Amino acid sequence: MDNQYSPSGFSFLPIVVKNLLIINGIMFLADIVLTRFGIDLNSMLGLHFFLASGFRPYQLLTYMFMHGNFSHLFFNMFALWMFGNVLENIWGAKRFLMYYIICGLGAAVMQEGVQYIEYVTQLSHYQNVNMGSTIIPMSEYLNYMTTVGASGAIYGLLLAFGMMFPNSLIYLYFVMPIKAKWFVIGYAVIELLTGVFSSGDQVAHFAHLGGMLVGLIIILIWKKKGRLY
Repeated sequence: MDNQYSPSGFSFLPIVVKNLLIINGIMFLADIVLTRFGIDLNSMLGLHFFLASGFRPYQLLTYMFMHGNFSHLFFNMFALWMFGNVLENIWGAKRFLMYYIICGLGAAVMQEGVQYIEYVTQLSHYQNVNMGSTIIPMSEYLNYMTTVGASGAIYGLLLAFGMMFPNSLIYLYFVMPIKAKWFVIGYAVIELLTGVFSSGDQVAHFAHLGGMLVGLIIILIWKKKGRLY
C-alpha cells in the first residue's frame, strides 16, 4: 500500500511523545546539575559494556534517556517529535511506547554485541591501555565503552515512518525534499558504512542500525497480521 501521511485531525503533541520529550529534557538538566556535585549521571545510567564493572542490567533501558550534549539531545528530540507524533497518532499510546522501547532495547543489544566482538578481536589480550597521557588497566578502560542517547529508538521510528509513508516528503536540512523511503535507505547505508570503516568518532552507528533492524522486524510482523495502520 502506497500511503501518504496527512496530519489532518492528528494531535500535535500526543501524550507519550510529550512525556518522552519532558523526561529526556529533565534527565539532561539533572546530569548538568549533579555533575557540579561530583555525580556522573551519564556514567550511572548510560549503557556500559556488559563485561565492565560499571554495567548494570537497568542501563539497557535508562541509557536511552541520557545524552552527551545539547546538540545530541536536540536532534534526537526533534526527530522524536517529527516522526513520533505521526506514529503515536496512528498506533495509539501503548503500542507506540512498546515499539519505541523495544527498538531502544534492540539498539542496546546490538551495541553490546559489536563491543563484545571488538573486545574479543582487539582488546582481550591486553592488560593495560595507553590513553596518551596515562596508562590504565583494561578493567578500567572497559568502563569507557559507554553508550547514551535515544538514537537507537529514534532510528526505529524513522524506519517505521519510511515504511508506512514511503512517498511522503522529508525536507533534508529543511530545504531539499526527498521521499521518506530514500531518506531511510540512505541513512541505513551511511550508518552501515560509517560503522564499518570509521573509528574513534564516538558515535554508536551499530546501535542505530540495531534500532532500525528491530523496527523492521516489528513492522513486518504487524504488516503480515494486518495491524500496521
